[in-house]
Amino acid sequence: MTKRDLIAKVQDILKEYPRKDVARAVEIVFDSMVEAMKKDDRIEIRGFGNFTVRTREPRRGRNPMTGASVDVPPRRFPFFKVGKELKERVDRKE
Repeated sequence: MTKRDLIAKVQDILKEYPRKDVARAVEIVFDSMVEAMKKDDRIEIRGFGNFTVRTREPRRGRNPMTGASVDVPPRRFPFFKVGKELKERVDRKE
């Protein structure tokens, strides 16, 4: 599912709102999540999962082309941990 598909799905349910407003609402939700993660806030959506930011420590890597050692700086990356209810709903056989 793409963001466009998500907007279309929400608009199918909320027919009284124009597509432009639904798209803006979806953008606001995603932007809010990004801003929260930039501040190292944890996002918990009950029954769905948790979004957090993890940090990789600096390390010494290797350039695969030349074989030379390279210092890799620390990095922050988003991490999602699925919630129990979502895990069960996806696994449910119907």
